[in-house]
Amino acid sequence: MSLYRTSVNKPVTIALIFVTVAILGVFSLTKLSTNLFPDMGENTILVVTSYSGASAADIETNVTKPLENSLNSVSNLKHLSSTSKENISVIALEFEYGIDINEATNDVRDKLDMVTQALPDAVSIPTIFKFSMEDMPIMLLSATAEESLSSLDKILDDKVATPLARVNGVGTISVSGAPKREIQVFVDPDKLAAYGITVESISSTLAYENRNTPAGTIDIGSNTYSVRVEKEFKSAEEMLNVIVGTSPNGAPVYLRDVAKVNDGEQERLQKVFSNGKQGAMLTIQKQTDANTVQVVKGIKKELKKIQKDLPSDININIIIDGSTNIIDTINSLKDTILTTFLLVMAVVFLFLGRWRATIIIVLSIPISLVASVIYLFATGNTLNIISMSALTIAIGMVVDDAIVVLENITSHIDRGAKPKEAAVHATQEVSISVIASTLTMLAVFLPLTMVDGIIGIFFKQLGWIVSIIMIVSTSAALTLVPMMCSRMLKQNPRSHRWHTILFTPINKGLDALSRGYGRLINWAVTHRKSVVFIALLIFVVTCVTTLPNMKSGFLPAMDQGRLSISIELPVGTGEEITGQLANELSTKYRSEIPEIKMLNYNYGMADEDNAFASMQNNGTHIISMNIDLGRKTERERSTQEIAEYIRRDLRNNTIIKKYNVSEGGGMGGATSLKLEIYGYDFQNSDRIAFGLRDSLLNTPQFSQVLVSRDDYTPEYYVDFDREKLRLNGIDVTTASTMVRNRINGSVMTFFREDGDEYNIRVRYAPEFRQSIEDIENIILYGSQGQSIRVKDVAQVVEGMTPPKIERKDRERVVTVTGIVAKGYALSEAVEVAQQHIEKAEIPTEFMVKIAGDYENQQDSFSGLFTLLILIIILVYVVMASQFESLLDPFVIMFSVPFAIVGVLIGLAVNNMALDVMAMIGILILVGIVVKNGIVLIDYAILCRERGMDVNTAVVTASKQRLRPILMTTLTTVLGMIPMALGSGEGAEMWNGLGITVSWGLTVSTLITLVLIPTLYAIFISRREKRQAKKQLKIKN
Repeated sequence: MSLYRTSVNKPVTIALIFVTVAILGVFSLTKLSTNLFPDMGENTILVVTSYSGASAADIETNVTKPLENSLNSVSNLKHLSSTSKENISVIALEFEYGIDINEATNDVRDKLDMVTQALPDAVSIPTIFKFSMEDMPIMLLSATAEESLSSLDKILDDKVATPLARVNGVGTISVSGAPKREIQVFVDPDKLAAYGITVESISSTLAYENRNTPAGTIDIGSNTYSVRVEKEFKSAEEMLNVIVGTSPNGAPVYLRDVAKVNDGEQERLQKVFSNGKQGAMLTIQKQTDANTVQVVKGIKKELKKIQKDLPSDININIIIDGSTNIIDTINSLKDTILTTFLLVMAVVFLFLGRWRATIIIVLSIPISLVASVIYLFATGNTLNIISMSALTIAIGMVVDDAIVVLENITSHIDRGAKPKEAAVHATQEVSISVIASTLTMLAVFLPLTMVDGIIGIFFKQLGWIVSIIMIVSTSAALTLVPMMCSRMLKQNPRSHRWHTILFTPINKGLDALSRGYGRLINWAVTHRKSVVFIALLIFVVTCVTTLPNMKSGFLPAMDQGRLSISIELPVGTGEEITGQLANELSTKYRSEIPEIKMLNYNYGMADEDNAFASMQNNGTHIISMNIDLGRKTERERSTQEIAEYIRRDLRNNTIIKKYNVSEGGGMGGATSLKLEIYGYDFQNSDRIAFGLRDSLLNTPQFSQVLVSRDDYTPEYYVDFDREKLRLNGIDVTTASTMVRNRINGSVMTFFREDGDEYNIRVRYAPEFRQSIEDIENIILYGSQGQSIRVKDVAQVVEGMTPPKIERKDRERVVTVTGIVAKGYALSEAVEVAQQHIEKAEIPTEFMVKIAGDYENQQDSFSGLFTLLILIIILVYVVMASQFESLLDPFVIMFSVPFAIVGVLIGLAVNNMALDVMAMIGILILVGIVVKNGIVLIDYAILCRERGMDVNTAVVTASKQRLRPILMTTLTTVLGMIPMALGSGEGAEMWNGLGITVSWGLTVSTLITLVLIPTLYAIFISRREKRQAKKQLKIKN
């Protein structure tokens, strides 16, 4: 018994199978979490090594180079980059996406073990960190305060950070910008010298006087008591009464005699402002496997409870919410899916004119979609922009098989067959072509699951989801559809008046279209050369007019509604000037850019204890801004337009040395181009880099150009004379420690209050550390207690420290990064950059390489072009197997070049670049466009088997298959139009895909509906003539 008859005879079994699939799918959907992109995994390992006291050049020579030489042999390594700066070496190992990061980490650890012993003795053991996009902050919070500002750090730590850290999925929380309490003992160096007291002795005395020591236990009677010596400072003023030495006449010297005690804030800490109010910023990172949306939801819920317990003047606001863009994008895609579903349903109803038939076909859509959701749940994936796009793509294609089957069943019923028998025989007639067309789609989408690298990470889900949907939809078309047709369709159904009014003109129109198409095919098969010539002319003209002007890109830039800005003033600029400029810019932008919801900025040195903040570029001359612009749908201007406005404003500000305006973060950010300049000599590489920067800034293709190398930093060198130091019984280490303690301070004990510890820092008062003369007058003490001034044993020289030394793939490199301006594509920027590189005077020992998005684009295009060839071969093999012929599929494959014609026209009309999403659209088209050819040629072969001549068979097949071809084409095209025209959150990512498929399929269908039958007639006629000649020769 055939599958089709079994399905018709066992309706309950078939129905329950698909109901079970639907139930499992709905259950899986309720358990799925959402994210913006598929899990990228970890592909970067950082190796951090410290070498105290070493300069950037020493770090490069003694630490970075030996480590690079060893790490270069690590497997699957894509790039090896490093940064050498004072005291520290940071090496980044970038691997291909999809590798086992734990295995790579073990490999890195083995290589480090081999070389660690060869490093200088003072070098620390290298530390390994794994880094991925998952480590980026998911939320930035601002905390503003007025009366509570001085105690904000403690309040945030106790009442905000601690409870938030308990939220499920939260990783680390860093607080920056809050004033940090510190007990500062400001000594007078002249008074110290008069009494012969040192900074070190005061610091040590305070530590000895500030004790809380358990002294054991004692038994008194039948009880045991613990004994404790408790004499910690209860207040800062209490320290003033501590005896720190004796005067020459033997009188005690109190701390109050030589110093002032200030219970205040640490010096030169970062200051944070949000919408003009001072406060602090909380940076929240999630745990590696946690879901952003769920974690942020938990944080917001906890924040509502926290706000009630905070002082009334403290307000917690959200600067950046990592979940907003994800939720809005997914919701936008849900709307697109619903719109697509309704459009497809409308097309099916208008063509078939039967609501029962429409229900049967439309029912296959949700069943197929939820089946793919089971895969997502089972494999631990998320609902993201790729998986949702895959569902949208599949909606238009999922009904194709059902349409072909149902259309043939209704034809049999209309000719008088009983519904049950019609369902069996009609399904059997088209089953081979349905299975073949599905196999061609699998030949397109399954290879997507085998791609490596970032494209593989992105589109593996798309490949699996569409493949599963196509398999389930084909199964439904061959089992569920005939079963439901046998139960629901009737012979000669009664037509209501509204049905007649609505569908009579539609049917007349379709009949007229069919007759006109029949006449066109009649003409085409009798004017074959003309048809081929016209088709060839269309192909050539399109290629000649569009290809020379075709632009290319990497990934579309998404409007994520946030900006990150870094502004650098000349090195050495004081905090006051930096803060004044930051306030002016903040006030200006909040008044001139109404789209700004929140503007947060900070400046100053990051706290050493704040790991995340200290990793960012910070200093007294650097301003960092985070701007929230709100939802795209609620703004008149795009993020890119606002970014361009800010760039123009910053460019015209003469005080600013360097600025960087970044749109969004991670994937989907602004298109950028990197010029990597390889060469050893600093002077020449600087000349080339800054020359290219200046020339590219004067072109319209770039809105911002940055050089990675920082300016030299001003510094005072204390150059000790070893001989003079030794004559006074001092070594360099002791002398340098003394200088550090007097300027930076000595911390040997802590002031404890309410369970918290605060540094007690002893150093010179601010007025004694403000000039080079103050450094020269620092008093050191020899082994005999004699006082010596720095200027007696050293020279204090003003100089410049070398910048950080960057290397890539074991060569020194400086990078020029350009942001591609609005209205220009990556290819246009590359062309301009190449012209300026050719004009630049570059010594032979230097090399300039174009990288960044261009390098990613080239890698992606290379893989996708290879995949395109593979897919074309696989599709041809599938069709050749179906038709048991090498000629028939060859004819059908002529649909592909005209799909490319449609793509070229669509991109040109919409002024879009050929990017990765458009390339994916072309791959999808290969499978879609041949489906029409398969249906048409399969029926033509059937007509030939019934004894028709070539021309009659071609015309008959074309007329009979016109309606299902138009239906399947319209459902797919209309399914893509919401993607092509979408303007919601994240729509930029899939607009190109929708435009590519809809234009390619439309143009290909219009041309191939005439060309494919004509070519088939040409090749079959020639084959028959050759066969006739052979038979004639045999007879003779």
